[in-house]
Amino acid sequence: MELTFYGVRGSCPCPSEANRRYGGNTACVALTNGEEPPIIFDLGTGLRAFGETQPLDGSFKGTALVTHIHWDHIQGLPFFPPADRQGARFDVYGPEQDDGTLTELIDGLMRPPYFPVTYSELRGDIVFHEVLKDELHFGSATVVVRPVPHIGPTVGYRVEWGGSVVTYISDHQGPPPGVDIVADSVAELTHGADVLIHDAQYTPAEFAEKGHWGHCTVDYAVRVAEEAHAKKLVLFHHDPSHGDDCMDLILDSAQRLAEKSGLEVVAGFEGLRLEL
Repeated sequence: MELTFYGVRGSCPCPSEANRRYGGNTACVALTNGEEPPIIFDLGTGLRAFGETQPLDGSFKGTALVTHIHWDHIQGLPFFPPADRQGARFDVYGPEQDDGTLTELIDGLMRPPYFPVTYSELRGDIVFHEVLKDELHFGSATVVVRPVPHIGPTVGYRVEWGGSVVTYISDHQGPPPGVDIVADSVAELTHGADVLIHDAQYTPAEFAEKGHWGHCTVDYAVRVAEEAHAKKLVLFHHDPSHGDDCMDLILDSAQRLAEKSGLEVVAGFEGLRLEL
């Protein structure tokens, strides 16, 4: 099984010379296992690069696991040619919404005057499915879905596939300073994960000003991983203001924080590939 990172940023795309090494595209990670159809975590702008690796003859089949429908997690869908072909099939799973079905809400976003092409004009068979507390099966993969604290309906995913466990929690509202808790739903998703991909958008100083914005600190990401006894933590959903040099310092701090527990910590970057 292989895990490949195509977009690692949060909030908005921010490609620039300052973040050339880590990348500026928003959330998109692909999980592949042999000849089985791929599983894609989130549909941020990194989805376009993933699309360049897929067939354009209408044979594409795949599953997307979307954590929530903020712009930075769905903006890549109109720029994914493999699904815009006759015969292609793309099943997109995302959390139940309060204001309508996923199909209705995506259709409301992807239409003039905001975008020149409507969702219904895409030529492939793109089907949306609502989830919240579910167990799903795709081929030999088992996917557990649970709610995650954030702003608006949000879920996380635990994928058990090929004898390994990958947990994806891209956006996670951290607790107030001094409160050391992990939500039961998050603990259920993360326990014993081989790889935990987790929100790490803020430093503690940034969290002091933005603690209500729906994200958490790098330190809290380490805390969640250690409590779960995860083997590897991938810092994810990097703040747009964190250039390469800043990210190097953040990674070094997280690695030093995790030394006692033996947790391996890496920072996600575009092009990172992990073999499981």
